[in-house]
Amino acid sequence: MTISSALNAGVAGLNANANRLATISDNIANSGTYGYKRVTTDFEALVMTGQQNASSYSAGGVRSSSSRLIAERGALVSTSSALDLAVSGRGMLPVAPQADADAISAESLQLTTTASFSPDRDGYLKTDSGLVLMGWPAAADGTISATSRDTVSGLQPVVIRTNDLAGDPTTAVKLGVNLPATGTEAEATGEALPLTVEYYGNLGTTESLQFTFTPTVPADGSSNSWRMVVTDSASDGAVVGEYDLVFDATRDGGGALASVTVVAGGAYDAATGAITLDLGGGPLEMEIGTPGGESLLTQIGDSFSPTAVGKAGSPVGTLTGVEVNEAGLVVATYDTGFTRTLFQVPLVDVPNPDGLTPLDNQAYGVSPDSGAFFLWDAGEGPTGNIAGYAREGSTTDVAAELTSLIQTQRAYSSNAKVIQTVDEMLQETTNIKR
Repeated sequence: MTISSALNAGVAGLNANANRLATISDNIANSGTYGYKRVTTDFEALVMTGQQNASSYSAGGVRSSSSRLIAERGALVSTSSALDLAVSGRGMLPVAPQADADAISAESLQLTTTASFSPDRDGYLKTDSGLVLMGWPAAADGTISATSRDTVSGLQPVVIRTNDLAGDPTTAVKLGVNLPATGTEAEATGEALPLTVEYYGNLGTTESLQFTFTPTVPADGSSNSWRMVVTDSASDGAVVGEYDLVFDATRDGGGALASVTVVAGGAYDAATGAITLDLGGGPLEMEIGTPGGESLLTQIGDSFSPTAVGKAGSPVGTLTGVEVNEAGLVVATYDTGFTRTLFQVPLVDVPNPDGLTPLDNQAYGVSPDSGAFFLWDAGEGPTGNIAGYAREGSTTDVAAELTSLIQTQRAYSSNAKVIQTVDEMLQETTNIKR
């Protein structure tokens, strides 16, 4: 029995070291594979004789077990593509096979720490192996709706329309104009002063606000007051606001806006210095300054000139690029300079990443050993950030694997020698009959 157990132990040693050799071979073969997680093989002794100082000993042999170190992270490698993504820190990107992306379930959800995405002919961001990036779609204003974080019900395939057109309607205007102080003197002509400010409508069309500044001419002295009338081309030229403006004539605040009185139209907020105009396409905030504070409308000298006229928004533009920022927001950039958030890619975290089920193409599936998943905003909770223009390198240390290879080779040869020795001993035992 003792000799037979030695033979069995030698065979078990050969099998265990063969398994270790297989993992070393896999690690070395994938030393250049982005996102590869190295595999380790551990040995466990099997004990057949449980008593101390037994008169005979039966070798139990050895058993091997392999595990993939999914939680271990490789170094980030810079690339030239904005859609090369890697996770810096804890968490994984949600992906799904293209066949399941439109009807994703908890079973079809896959996770990866890095991938290179590009739009296919339908605009889906996917890898060469067919894994589609998943995210939460943004509303037209770029906001992300609240959704359940422990289910995949809100996730959708990230789609980029390469020929997409988009405009940014104007929602705010800054009106900085200097009115001539001589216009409100008794000898002035009372001529109205016109000004046109263009803005962008909801459909990317160019609309305009027409301003008319009419001075109040007194019988003597100076009134320092004007009436501002605003009309809107998108409202068929209708008057959308009428306001009486009075300017400060004192030495300390001369020329600054002193008061604003609403005659008709949107309200004026003295605290923010903005007028809310109700235009044909919706409300617009027009900043003119605060009385006694920072004033955009002034009355100095004898010239009429715009000083700081500006507007938000942009005309219709064509999509030129897409990037994913650290927070996981998929941001599209248009040739007009306008940017818009299209999706938010969450990071998926599980209690035990090493318990995930390994799949092809450096992807993993949720398992009972990994625990339930949770979808985090990148950078929130325990998760790290998403890095664009980057890939995660393999966690294989080639030098360490080559060292393990030598050790495994020696161990395998030694176990083979044990089997050879046992064979010779059995042969000697057989020769006793002769």
